[in-house]
Amino acid sequence: MMAEIVNKIQQSGLIQLDLASFKPKETIVTIDLKENLWQELALKEKDFRAFVKENDWSKYKGQIVGVFCSADAIIPTWAFMLVISKLQEHGAKGFVGDEMEAEKQMILSNIQALDLEEYSDGRIIIKGCSDVAHPAFAMTELVKHLQPVAKSIMYGEPCSTVPVFKKKKNNTL
Repeated sequence: MMAEIVNKIQQSGLIQLDLASFKPKETIVTIDLKENLWQELALKEKDFRAFVKENDWSKYKGQIVGVFCSADAIIPTWAFMLVISKLQEHGAKGFVGDEMEAEKQMILSNIQALDLEEYSDGRIIIKGCSDVAHPAFAMTELVKHLQPVAKSIMYGEPCSTVPVFKKKKNNTL
């Protein structure tokens, strides 16, 4: 008679987190402000305001939008503010930066949305292999978010972890 197979990792109380679960599920698109520059050098306020007014912002609804400029030009801050404001009005999540920067910001937002109660005094393993464009960024943000409540944080797989953080015991009398 064969003995029952026991999942010791599941019984250990370890909490595994996969970085892939923090990747945005929405489509990421970009808006390059270069197309609105006069001679690829400068932004004319009147022309830019016309673009903002006439553009169909509803096509970005439900998407993540990175707003950037691929030309070597100085773009005034108010230009980014106008575009992000329009995106916000139409149900898009706008960020300043290219597609990679928008993904990073969404990963950060998803990490910060974690309910810390679920991880209080937890022994957490952050899986090492994941399909995330900026794993070091995501992992460090995850550590920063969870460390105040975790008992310990490790990197890797349950069979082979690298200790990252362990809460010190309080010496109270």
